[in-house]
Amino acid sequence: MQLIPSVIKLALGLLALSVTTTFVSAEDTAPKEKKPSKATLEKYDADKDGQLNDDEKAKAKEGAKEHAKHTREENLAKYDANKDGKLEDTEKAAKKADEEAAKAAHKAEKDAAKAAHEAEKK
Repeated sequence: MQLIPSVIKLALGLLALSVTTTFVSAEDTAPKEKKPSKATLEKYDADKDGQLNDDEKAKAKEGAKEHAKHTREENLAKYDANKDGKLEDTEKAAKKADEEAAKAAHKAEKDAAKAAHEAEKK
């Protein structure tokens, strides 16, 4: 007769363990708040406490919207060949080619500077 209370205790213990594990797992997968970059803090952290309060976050969000709008307008002005207000596949391809060329040029500059620095060491 001692077997039944032991089985019940074991079952309750396993149930408690599974519930605890579920809560811990849910906490691990909860979205974590993204920390602002150093540049964002320098620009929008008015009280210089190292964190953005609600007002500062709102200003940063507005700044990001303005930047995105400005970038979109620049891209349309530069790549929208048919002036229809949106980028077609061929226009997007031209934009992507320019971006890749700029990236390659930046990498070449960086590699050249690294090579020059290595040559100075010798």
